[in-house]
Amino acid sequence: MINREREKEIMKLAAQEADRTMKENLGGPFGAAVIDREGNIISIASNTVLGDNDPTAHAEVNAIRKACTELGTYDLTNYILYTTAHPCPMCLGATIWANIKRVVYGAEPVDADEIGFRDDFVYHFIEDGMADPEILELKGQDREIGKDLFAEYRDMGKVIY
Repeated sequence: MINREREKEIMKLAAQEADRTMKENLGGPFGAAVIDREGNIISIASNTVLGDNDPTAHAEVNAIRKACTELGTYDLTNYILYTTAHPCPMCLGATIWANIKRVVYGAEPVDADEIGFRDDFVYHFIEDGMADPEILELKGQDREIGKDLFAEYRDMGKVIY
């Protein structure tokens, strides 16, 4: 287990990266790091939404992408994500898809909300059954097209991840 001093050190490095890119107007006040169980840093990243013109360029997603590239895998089982703020719904999804089982975070969702970040409305949209077309219209259509691709993928013996 990683000791508290090392955890603080990792969190400070993530915060320093966030501070750097925030001041360069590349993104918001968010930093993240992926580490191994011994406390070795695999990747450090920050939010680069503004610089990349990419709404998915959150610190956690960027750190996961960098770690996967560094390690040559899409599976981060046995790695830990450190992030300066509680992950948003998208970042939680990316963390789960990466098979990361432990997240250590700093600021709470209320802290982000207090300065205007809007994670809560996504949580509420999901909790309310994703049925608010003012936020997003979800419309199923041509299911067979997708199912045919699934069947072909399965029949080719491809990796399920």
